[in-house]
Amino acid sequence: MSNSKLTRRGLIKTGAFAGAAGLALPTYLRADGHSGFTNAPTGDTVTLGFNVPQSGPYADEGADELRAYELAVEHLNGGGDGGMMNTFSSKVLQGNGIMGKKVEYVTGDTQTKSDAARASARSMIEKDGAVMITGGSSSGVAVAVQALCQEAGVIFMAGLTHSNDTTGKDRKANGFRHFFNSYMSGAALAPVLAANYGKDRKAYHLTADYNWGYTTEEAVKSSTEALGWETVNAVKTPLTQTDFSSYIAPVLQSGADVLVLNHYGGNMVNSLTNAVQFGLRDKQVNGKNFEIIVPLYSRLMAKGAGANVKGIFGSTNWHWSLQDEGSKAFVQSFGTKYGFPPSQAAHTCYVQTLLYADAVERAGSFNPCAVVEALEDYEFDGLGNGKTLYRGSDHQCFKDVLVVKGKENPQSEFDLLEVVEVTPVEQVTYAPDHPQFAGGNLGTCNPGA
Repeated sequence: MSNSKLTRRGLIKTGAFAGAAGLALPTYLRADGHSGFTNAPTGDTVTLGFNVPQSGPYADEGADELRAYELAVEHLNGGGDGGMMNTFSSKVLQGNGIMGKKVEYVTGDTQTKSDAARASARSMIEKDGAVMITGGSSSGVAVAVQALCQEAGVIFMAGLTHSNDTTGKDRKANGFRHFFNSYMSGAALAPVLAANYGKDRKAYHLTADYNWGYTTEEAVKSSTEALGWETVNAVKTPLTQTDFSSYIAPVLQSGADVLVLNHYGGNMVNSLTNAVQFGLRDKQVNGKNFEIIVPLYSRLMAKGAGANVKGIFGSTNWHWSLQDEGSKAFVQSFGTKYGFPPSQAAHTCYVQTLLYADAVERAGSFNPCAVVEALEDYEFDGLGNGKTLYRGSDHQCFKDVLVVKGKENPQSEFDLLEVVEVTPVEQVTYAPDHPQFAGGNLGTCNPGA
């Protein structure tokens, strides 16, 4: 793990983490304070920590996340064209940093490993004075880092994390998620799958062996079984797996006529490639064409899998082809800077950075408890997903969900997915105590040292 700082201007706070866990004062005692919390900015700059997978199976996502974070910092500091700051329903961000302080940042490599991610985040907090941590492309990483930020007394603005657990059983008062979750994917996908493939289907699940895989498998099984599908088997696969041939072969002997790949990033690219190589897409089983489903899609995954994604359904948090003003502004800014459209990972990370800055400005304080108050039950628009609510009871964003399909005739290397349905937020909304999210307790905001 390595950390790099963009600039160094006297904000290093050695040992700030050491006493952070002990103070969990009621929000109202802290909300207006500018001192007495972890890494309170004292100079003319403020440091954010961008913790992304720069190596490992999700490294492509991490690279795009980092691009988005750098763009967000540029816009916050008054550079570029301002991007979604111009379309955001809130108008408090003025391009003069955050509360007049220039935004600086440190970066770290999560390696898509929880221990490495925690070590990286700890270093940013203790050594670099980061007042907010964000990033990640693994729910296992997100849950681990969110818990550490809760203990340390800093805000965690989750990057790409899709497991129900992040705002379910492992929710924390100092953590917030803009990305959608497994339940939402299942609720959006199931009706589309039933309409296209019928209600009499037998599904075989291959599932990444960590919390994201588990909750995605549960969500898709629950939603499809409610419409009449049968689950014939569900097999866990290691996150480190690169060749899935041994897992694909048994599918052909199972009687299943649908394969659900609860895989993401490089795992999905490899498992889908192996499934196509085994001829699954050319088979007929139970008198039906064999189908493959990818519950969580991204443009980067589609690019990696190439023609194998054609016609395959999945869901996504956001897509660069959306024509709302916020999406168009972000695609314009990102494309001008980097030469290609952003991924959903890039989008959610850019948005989280703006939402944090906006909450600080509205609260008039960097105090994490003031930020929590500003974000809870906050409704906003203009950031690329339509009207959105940051629900106070679990710190989960609620917005429309996109069902997508691999394009049959793409017009470019980026034109790989088409949006087939925008599922309204009402269809993917659930009660905070829904069984798939049971056992969670936000606890109390921790302002730290």
